[in-house]
Amino acid sequence: MYRIQTFNNIAIRGLERFPRETYEVASSLPDPDAFMLRSHNLHETPIPDSVIAVGRAGSGVNNIPVDLLSERGVAVFNAPGANANAVKELVIGGLLLAARNLVPAAEYLRGLDSDLPDFEKRVEDGKKRFVGFELPGRTLGVIGLGAIGVKIANAARALGMHVIGYDPKITVESAWRLASDVERARSVDAVVSQADVITFHVPLNDQTRNILDATRIRSLKPGAIVINLARDGVVDDAALCAALDDNRLHAYVSDFPTPALVRHPRVIALPHLGASTAESEENCAVMIADQLRNYLENGNVVNAVNLPMLSLERKGDSRLAIVNRNLPDRVGQISHVLGQNGVNIVHLVNESRGDLAYTLLDVEGAVDAATAEAIAGIDGVLRFRIL
Repeated sequence: MYRIQTFNNIAIRGLERFPRETYEVASSLPDPDAFMLRSHNLHETPIPDSVIAVGRAGSGVNNIPVDLLSERGVAVFNAPGANANAVKELVIGGLLLAARNLVPAAEYLRGLDSDLPDFEKRVEDGKKRFVGFELPGRTLGVIGLGAIGVKIANAARALGMHVIGYDPKITVESAWRLASDVERARSVDAVVSQADVITFHVPLNDQTRNILDATRIRSLKPGAIVINLARDGVVDDAALCAALDDNRLHAYVSDFPTPALVRHPRVIALPHLGASTAESEENCAVMIADQLRNYLENGNVVNAVNLPMLSLERKGDSRLAIVNRNLPDRVGQISHVLGQNGVNIVHLVNESRGDLAYTLLDVEGAVDAATAEAIAGIDGVLRFRIL
């Protein structure tokens, strides 16, 4: 029986992926095998030694102590792409709101007294303030071409925009999905200098914090729109608001409200709506549930942020799953222990990612307690399981 401890409200459709015969799922459990969460801050939560996997029903993992868990050999999974359509639609919605000045226009109407006889005249007189611009021919800059960035780039092309994108680590899969006429930039600065609208879809780390700072803001085209639905801290909000105050920029759309942003008349501040759709929450929950099951039951790794992607079709009688520090000769030592104890390896695959390595072995027969103890005792082995 596997135990899954949940945090936050996880979509029922995802929880239903765990068979009741072999899984116990609850918000409070003794010795859980895995955590499943959304926005819960795991940095402030005690994590029992029994936990071998953590799954976040979303793409970012800033709320998870990944480095600490990696040191313990705990796999951390996310759900890249499961919420991509929801974020894409919100970005396009924010772009249209900003380009056509729809938010201040609606607020203007709410401020009119509809009972006055000159209401219609006031409506007509006021609309001059909210003249916007159309999208065809304008340039959208996309920083980060993962699952979300690619969808946004393609959608903008369908709206007639020219799109320029930058991602130094774009995957082959993303490149295949990207519209062929999206222009590739060589740097962030190249995108900033050309964009009428710029949108960010990157994680928050030391390289991306304030990636749009005061210097780059000065390089933006006059009247540009900035959209940040990625992470709080990617944009220097204070410098951005100063540029709005100086009428150098047209608008700022942010999913990370602060009192200053909410009060600013040219900021469209949203209450962190990026993936807040029923469909997105279900997609994320289902993806994470399937990945946790695959790892717990078969040792296969799909969409882990700290372990290499690794899947192996089962062939032998027993399967061994080993997480270890990425040191020389660990596989050799594991094979040696098995050979010494008369265990024949049917199939073996090993991959590394950063400081960690991961090995799956299918073997003939059973692995006794002494052999298991010897493998677990190899220097650098962080987590050993027999599946």
